[in-house]
Amino acid sequence: MIFGFHLLSVAIWLPIIFGVLVLATGNDRNAPLARVIALAGGILGFLVTLPLYTGFDKMTSAMQFVENHDWVARFNMHYHLGVDGISVLFILLNSFFTPLVVLAGWKVIEKRVAQYLAAFLIMSGIVNGVFAALDAMLFYVFWEAMLIPMFLIIGVWGGPNRVYAAVKFFLYTLLGSLLMLVALVYLYNHSGGSFEILDYHALPISMTAQILLFIAFFAAFSVKVPMFPVHTWLPDAHVEAPTGGSVVLAAIMLKVGAYGFLRFSLPIAPDASHKLAAMMIALSLIAVVYIGLVALMQSDMKKLVAYSSISHMGFVTLGFFIFNAYGMEGALLQMISHGFVSGALFLVIGVLYDRVHSRQIADYGGVANKMPVFAAFFMLFAMANSGLPGTSGFVGEFLVILGAEKANFWFAFLAAMTLVFGAAYTLWMYKRVIFGAVANDHVAHLSDITLREKVIFGILALTVLAMGVYPLPFSEIMHVTVNDLLVHVARTKF
Repeated sequence: MIFGFHLLSVAIWLPIIFGVLVLATGNDRNAPLARVIALAGGILGFLVTLPLYTGFDKMTSAMQFVENHDWVARFNMHYHLGVDGISVLFILLNSFFTPLVVLAGWKVIEKRVAQYLAAFLIMSGIVNGVFAALDAMLFYVFWEAMLIPMFLIIGVWGGPNRVYAAVKFFLYTLLGSLLMLVALVYLYNHSGGSFEILDYHALPISMTAQILLFIAFFAAFSVKVPMFPVHTWLPDAHVEAPTGGSVVLAAIMLKVGAYGFLRFSLPIAPDASHKLAAMMIALSLIAVVYIGLVALMQSDMKKLVAYSSISHMGFVTLGFFIFNAYGMEGALLQMISHGFVSGALFLVIGVLYDRVHSRQIADYGGVANKMPVFAAFFMLFAMANSGLPGTSGFVGEFLVILGAEKANFWFAFLAAMTLVFGAAYTLWMYKRVIFGAVANDHVAHLSDITLREKVIFGILALTVLAMGVYPLPFSEIMHVTVNDLLVHVARTKF
């Protein structure tokens, strides 16, 4: 509590309240008012999360800013919130993107403006709840609730095949989550009637039960990451989603699945995590190498960045399951960097789509002649996606490769291939879109980015460069928590 406020509750409920206020503005005649309220809610929602970082004690792995109140007393459910060195960064990342998404849709969305903006604000609060929840059922409620705004964003404001993409997204994520619910009910009974997640970390659980629990959690979290082979919903969702939906999906929602492995799978089923680590490493390396090659073959810019996200998130799960500090901290840094970079790339593609109404690489060429400022920002984000030293994209990948080499040379060798493939598909796309002579009349009539777009890209460029040049503010906050998690998980020898 700071200044009399429960910060985590404010971080969750303030965006939701502003989302309801935006809805109350009514129809599109009040769209300017809806936009102003939404932007104010997004900025305030981010500002209230900053004390979580500035007031965080980096020397302990204990939960901080804890709130605990009775919720459903009959079943021993609690409104229990708290953050450690892992979850606090993702609340900041989520809240950081909310005002940017509101700004990105400022002029583009012309129909059902209030409903569109409200969906993002409400989802921002719900996602903060996922990262802060320490009660298993509270986590599950937030986990399922965040599907609803994204389902609506894709299904209402998406492309021609939006209904198919929205239903596919919803079914994939819902079906996996049902197995997680079964696992949580088992843990509730096994713990003597507790839904406290931290209680589960100390439970004595047999190897067979651990393996079944791991598989149940894997079903939920692997779909969200998404891991190979349950990744096929993501390209469809990205292609059909509006720009803001793609940004939040890539920058935030994929991180929720990876976070689940750290909060549930590894600490609750440590022995099973070691036993099944070979499977997790194999699936991660397939994502890094095979999906990287798939990205190389894409002709749609959004689909290319979507497959790139799957490949980069393979780095994250690889870092988790090599069980050393380099790998795990590198994976967490990669998650944060991927949020900045993938979000920026989808915004870049959105700028082109708003002007030309095409995502096909072949419909562009020579854009730098008409949009030089835009081309400069695009180049920075493309380089970061390729893992260029000095950008945020390098830091996490380097640490994961370093950690992988400590575990097995071939893990590191295959993981490092993403640097080659990432540069190949990203820079080849950049070259075909940006360089050369003006390709057609559509490109000839392009105008450079507006002040609003410069502000959005400028903020993201600063974060990408700052994290690349000086990653310590990101890494030091997670260090103690990661080390304690690794000690807890090291119950068996890998």
